[in-house]
Amino acid sequence: MKNQGAVLLRLLLLLTFLGSGALWMGHAHVQALFSKPLEFPEGRYALDVLPGSSFGGVTRQFERDGLFPHPRLLAFYGRYFGYSRNLKAGEYSIASGSSMLDVLDILKSGAVVYHQLTLLEGQTFKVFRQQLLDTQNLVHNIGKLSDDDVMTKLGAGGVHPEGQFYPDTYFFQKNDSDFDILKRAYLRLQDVLQNEWRNRLKEESNTTLDKLPYKTSYDALIMASIIEKETGQPSERAEIAAVFIQRLKKKMRLQTDPTVIYGLGERYQGNITRRHLREKTPYNTYRINGLPPTPIASVGQAAIYAALHPAKSTALYFVAKGDGSHKFSKTLKEHQQAVRQYQWKRKANYRSAPTPSL
Repeated sequence: MKNQGAVLLRLLLLLTFLGSGALWMGHAHVQALFSKPLEFPEGRYALDVLPGSSFGGVTRQFERDGLFPHPRLLAFYGRYFGYSRNLKAGEYSIASGSSMLDVLDILKSGAVVYHQLTLLEGQTFKVFRQQLLDTQNLVHNIGKLSDDDVMTKLGAGGVHPEGQFYPDTYFFQKNDSDFDILKRAYLRLQDVLQNEWRNRLKEESNTTLDKLPYKTSYDALIMASIIEKETGQPSERAEIAAVFIQRLKKKMRLQTDPTVIYGLGERYQGNITRRHLREKTPYNTYRINGLPPTPIASVGQAAIYAALHPAKSTALYFVAKGDGSHKFSKTLKEHQQAVRQYQWKRKANYRSAPTPSL
């Protein structure tokens, strides 16, 4: 087969020096060879073009893999027709039935395969890390790094990683680094948070909006994480934010279960007990005043916006109705009635926050 390829190459070179008719005939023969459908046992051929690879190296890889047995002819053809220039590194997927001309077009277009990874709102950094480690086609670098090491490498040494990574769908090429995805998520979160924070400050300076009880954008991020965990109903985010902001302004404790659950970590087994609520941890908002020290989950832009744009409401309490929504109340008496209405019909230990102080 190699001899045949050499013969074809010499033939093509020879025909170059002959008349146009002979050249056309030779070109037609090569075109027929390059137009032959390729078949792969698994229905698809995966080609990895490493950084720095030459077009000639790729043609030899085709020969080794049994894709096309005439590497020198292919290299000549690629150079002559401009396929060998600007070869993009990455993973290429070639379907059965494609011809070598199709393959060359794919390489010329740089249509590398992109994989995707979705980081969800409301997840913890611990879950994100494991998700990255479990994702195939990534180079795994963060497994040997502590959380502090990760943040230091991001230029944010001393910052707690929780809530610092923006939940979204991230696309990547084979052999990209898991740290690269974390860096993109980190930078995206900072960009979204600071834009929303600046917009709020601008609104406060230009209108009669009440000032929010946050000293920094980080406080707003903490609040956004609580909102993210408290409701899955987009229409309720601003109302939930209003409840917690009213409580902060009145020096009332937040008394929100998601912070307690976060503080329990692996000790949480599905139910919050009275013992848990009495335990004084940095995240037990039944025992501490103000916000917990860090966010408790990842947050999307909508939760950040809600934390900075609460509804105009004087509600101080809410209780889960059992359908994913909540009943909001202005007074303790109203709240207790709502609890009887919506929760006594459910499990005795089911609770919703915030509730009256213990």
